[in-house]
Parts: sequence; C-alpha cells; structure tokens
Amino acid sequence: MRYLVISDIHANLEALEATLQAAGPYDQALVLGDLVGYGADPNAVIERVRALPVAAIIRGNHDKVAAGLDSVESFNYLARQAIEWTAAALTPGNRDWLAALPQGPALIDEFTEICHGTPLDEDVYIFEEMDAVRALRSAERRLCLFGHTHVPAMFTLGAGETGPDAPAPGLMQLDVTVPVQGSPFEIDLTPPLRYLVNCGAVGQPRDGDSRAAYGMLDTEARTLTIMRTVYNLALAQTKIVDAGLPEVLAQRLAVGR
Repeated sequence: MRYLVISDIHANLEALEATLQAAGPYDQALVLGDLVGYGADPNAVIERVRALPVAAIIRGNHDKVAAGLDSVESFNYLARQAIEWTAAALTPGNRDWLAALPQGPALIDEFTEICHGTPLDEDVYIFEEMDAVRALRSAERRLCLFGHTHVPAMFTLGAGETGPDAPAPGLMQLDVTVPVQGSPFEIDLTPPLRYLVNCGAVGQPRDGDSRAAYGMLDTEARTLTIMRTVYNLALAQTKIVDAGLPEVLAQRLAVGR
C-alpha cells in the first residue's frame, strides 16, 4: 500500500494541487488535520480533499475552531483574524463536514497510526524531547505520524523488551533527526524502533523552506519518504491579500515561516 501523507494544508489550494501532482500514483491518502486557516481557499481545499481516496482523516485545531467546536482563545492575533474570516467564508455544508471530522489518533493498520498533535492530546506541539518521548510511549503502533508543528522531524525510540528482565523505559535511547532539505529524505522503517514522524506542512511550512512538504509511506517496502515541491506561491499570496486577510500571512509563505 502506498499512502500519501498530507497535513496542515491551511486553505492553500495551490500548494495542495502541486502536492497531488508531484506525488504521482498512490493508493490512499492520510490527512492529519488543519485543512483550513490562514489561506484564502478553505472551501476549495475541503472539496478537493473530500474527493480524494482517503484512508483516514482527522481534525486539527484550526478545523475545530472554524467549525465552532472550540474557541479562539488559544490563538494569537494573526491566527484569530484568519480563523474568524475562515468561519465566515465556509459554506454550511463544509462547516458541518469539518465539525464531523474525528479526533485523532486514528489507527491505520497494525504498524501505523496518525494524530494531529500527539496521541494523548491533539493540541500539544511536539518540539521538546520529553514531549516526543511521551508521544512515542503512548502510541499504539510502531509508526505514529503527526502534524501541527509544520516542521519535518523524526524521533525514534528503542522499542524495548518485555518481561521481568526488560530495561526500564527511562533507559531507552531517543534519537532526533531533522530531514535534510533539498532532496527526498527516505526513512527506513524496518529496524525494531518506535517512530514518531512529522512530514511537514503542505500549505504553511515553518522550517525556512517555502516549498510544500508531504510524505509517501510504502507499507510493503517499509519506507517513509519526506518530499518537497514548489507551487504557485505568488498566486496563493495574491489570493490572501485580495481576500482582505492580513498581508503578513502572504509574506510569511515566501520565507517558510
């Protein structure tokens, strides 16, 4: 099975379309939340995702707020402006569809699960090592794919042994890897480790690389490849400005921040 892994599209239709074209053939998509917010095409992005062969899709924090399921209290000023505009722009049908999205984590198969923030809390950001360890230990599958941070990253933890002679969980070794920019980054999933991987953001990269980021998971080969693709960034920026959204939301796309 070949899964397309996409997260944090954030109403950036140009980035989504470029990602779908660059990905080539795949069997099904795994969508890790935050379809809307920041960008100017929330309805078009939702409708495009709804038409995909999706194996699983979960909500993100922006999806919850746009659908009226959560307040904007935790959002900064820019995010609040954008999500209030988004909520007003959504069609009733798309708002209802967003509201019905399930909360993660979602179990995909015997090896893989997905979440937006962490398996324990969909709103938690994984930046610190202890957050990664907690997420890895709470995951029910060896591979947990997450989004939310908009930054590609991989954390691995020794799977450990079972039984009375097994080492204490605190002795397991956590390794952190930041994928190399500029070329596809392939992860070998065959070693007996626990994997926590963020493939990056389609529509709002925040790692200094403006290109859309996505993943391709091959369950037969046991590989996960993090990939990037250019898109019509200028058009996405123009749409944001023309919609009356804060201009800085357009500017930040160009610098991947």
